[in-house]
Amino acid sequence: MRDLIPFFTRIPISGNFERIQEELWALPLLAIVTSALPTVVLYLRIPPESLFAVLGLYLTIGLLHLDGLADWADGIMAKGDRERKLRAMKDLNTGIAGIFAVVMVLLLQVYSLPLIPFYGLYLAELNSKFAMLLALATKRPLGEGLGAYFMEGMEKKRLVLGIILYALLFLPLVLYEPRSMASLAGLLAGGYVIRLSLKNFGGLNGDCIGAVAEVSRTGALMGMALAWAYL
Repeated sequence: MRDLIPFFTRIPISGNFERIQEELWALPLLAIVTSALPTVVLYLRIPPESLFAVLGLYLTIGLLHLDGLADWADGIMAKGDRERKLRAMKDLNTGIAGIFAVVMVLLLQVYSLPLIPFYGLYLAELNSKFAMLLALATKRPLGEGLGAYFMEGMEKKRLVLGIILYALLFLPLVLYEPRSMASLAGLLAGGYVIRLSLKNFGGLNGDCIGAVAEVSRTGALMGMALAWAYL
């Protein structure tokens, strides 16, 4: 997992970019690292804890996925054929659809956190990272960028290892608190982003995968917020 950390987080450690393909199966394990700071904030109830937790999350992971979400939303909302949607997604200027998507994701995360246990953000990050793994497993690259490079290394055995790792990290909390199953809403949300990407663009690139990560995390938090509120 060491080589994943420099690329998927802002933690200043060195890594070998050429070995990332070999470690993609460990993406779910990365959730422990990316959720550590915000989980401590939530556990200690440092007010306003939900806002500080979200800030701590993005301080750890950076804004790359949020930028991808904005570009993806601009492309999805653009009217016209596939080529026009692709141009909108690749446009360096962020449109109103991208701004709206980013604002909504941030607000939903901030407002969901006070309704769930302190370990909820860990579950959300776990589902976010696993959804990224599933997106790479589609093997439907769009262009020749980083998304295509990662998909090239997404072999079946690495996917199987990732699924096993995800289950080992997820099941203990489900056994402790069955309502944690509601975090699977994140995978449904991420799957919908994958479906929309394939339908509108014909494949997935780094922006699409970033959108999968952000929407999956937000969907997991919302699912848990509803479960804790009504179950």
